[in-house]
Amino acid sequence: MQHVLTLVAPPEELSPACLSRVAKALTALGAECGEPDWLSEREAADIPFRHLSPQAAMATAQTALEGLPVDAIAQPLAIRRKALLVADMDSTIVAGETLDELAAQAGLKERIAAITARAMNGELDFASALRERVAMLAGLEESALERTWAALRIMPGAPELIATMRAAGAHTVLVSGGFTFFTARVADLLGFDEHRSNILEVAGGVLSGRVKEPILDKDAKLSILRERAAARGLPLELALAVGDGANDLPMLLAAGLGVAFRAKPSVQAAARVRINHADLCALLFAQGFRRAEFCPGRDLRLPEHKAL
Repeated sequence: MQHVLTLVAPPEELSPACLSRVAKALTALGAECGEPDWLSEREAADIPFRHLSPQAAMATAQTALEGLPVDAIAQPLAIRRKALLVADMDSTIVAGETLDELAAQAGLKERIAAITARAMNGELDFASALRERVAMLAGLEESALERTWAALRIMPGAPELIATMRAAGAHTVLVSGGFTFFTARVADLLGFDEHRSNILEVAGGVLSGRVKEPILDKDAKLSILRERAAARGLPLELALAVGDGANDLPMLLAAGLGVAFRAKPSVQAAARVRINHADLCALLFAQGFRRAEFCPGRDLRLPEHKAL
């Protein structure tokens, strides 16, 4: 078969009837479908097909499954296994926005979160919005960073995603419009090969209200994707990118598999692949990994940093 459609849902939510419904819908459009293959019983399954484009197959599946908590990913079968992962951090690998949580330490979470939401939906220039939010935190004690870190939660499926892809030989990169204070710790905790983000200035034990230039924005994320692929001699079709904000969209559109994970409305509208129901393990199922092949991920040493 030329292509594969992967259906993923929360555990126990994917029924044989769902697979049959989707296969019939694809066939009605002229596709030839193979036998469904369970990657994880009642959680994830492949439907191989040909004579229909991946985008048409996804649209058809989404229509057939409307109202059900099932995500659909269609792609060429030959290149589904990826050798490079570039992942956003905030609201992707970790739950929530680290800058918003840091702002909570200054009693400014609601004000700063409102700006964050607009920036992540592409309504504001990212760099300008970042400078504005950081300036509002001038004078906040450095210890607030540690308190914020201690309260962070890892997104479900993230440990398995990183461990399994690395075990399969993929290179993993954490990229963020946030700060190195957090990306360094998240990368170490989960085992990313490298991390890239912004540097938050601290002077005299307090935040200066400035972020070092140049700011890592959407163009920088795209450049990192291209650089890391080129450094490993990989075509972009063998790269997987995942994120939720407007500053992730260019890299999502450039990668062979770009996944909008529980993304902002503008990103949902533009991205080719969307995951809204399953956790990050969906990215492993999309690559053809079976649940039995997943690596458990690093032990999250600190109780505070267990996955949700």
